[in-house]
Amino acid sequence: MEIKATDVKVLREKTGAGLMDCKKALIEAEGDFKKAERLLKEMGIAAAAKRSGRSTNEGRIFSLIEGNRGGLLELSCETDFVAMNEEFVVLGKKMLPEIVKNNLKAISPGMEKQLSELIGKLKENMGIRRFATTTASDNELLVDYIHGNGRIGVIIKLWAEKPEVLEHEKVKECAFNCALHVAAFNPMFLSVDQIDKEYLTEQEEIFTKQAMSLGKPEKVVPGIVKGKLNKHFSEICFLNQGFVKDDKQSVQKVLEALGKEVGSKLGIAEYLYFRVGEEL
Repeated sequence: MEIKATDVKVLREKTGAGLMDCKKALIEAEGDFKKAERLLKEMGIAAAAKRSGRSTNEGRIFSLIEGNRGGLLELSCETDFVAMNEEFVVLGKKMLPEIVKNNLKAISPGMEKQLSELIGKLKENMGIRRFATTTASDNELLVDYIHGNGRIGVIIKLWAEKPEVLEHEKVKECAFNCALHVAAFNPMFLSVDQIDKEYLTEQEEIFTKQAMSLGKPEKVVPGIVKGKLNKHFSEICFLNQGFVKDDKQSVQKVLEALGKEVGSKLGIAEYLYFRVGEEL
């Protein structure tokens, strides 16, 4: 069957595999993208999947923390010129307090009106693409971070067994560095126990096929699969990843060490990550 160059390009961008490998996989899969992606994974030439896809538009991410509440908002537009426009930035900053204060789940009439007015003024299509909120309890700390002129936005919710340590400067610094980490690596999951069962089963099957293709004795295959899974977890799980400030230690180990220093267990309860234009 004929495989279009655009299809090969899309598969390459999604998997990181070479052009010829992507074309061969699509031919073998008879144009089925999901099957082709799995074939590349089984051959060990596809990069770990990313939660976010390719940027499809322009826009800006806004963040806000007020008291024990926080939120992220993505406003979309057609050009980066408008994304940098002062009135566009003001609009996002004006909308977010309403979203966070009222823990909104849907766009309000007031937000729609404000957006419509700016569209009429700047003569460019815009949209309230998405927003999300989070609330911290007494033993949790919210920290936000905006990267690259609003291209990426992150909120971290760090918890402590003893609430008083949340005022410790090293704990605040660690929470901020965790936000930097998420902005840099965009983990798919917080921890191993939060991985989708379907995803985990698929990876086990893929790694088993890879291990069996090595010609090793059947009895050593489970050990090889376990090793491959652990390496994969260190790539896709926030707590298992090498820390952005010290990649020789996992995020979990950094939190444990700091917890011992300040006298309280520490952990990450939740994180929010928005990138402009990512596939939802």
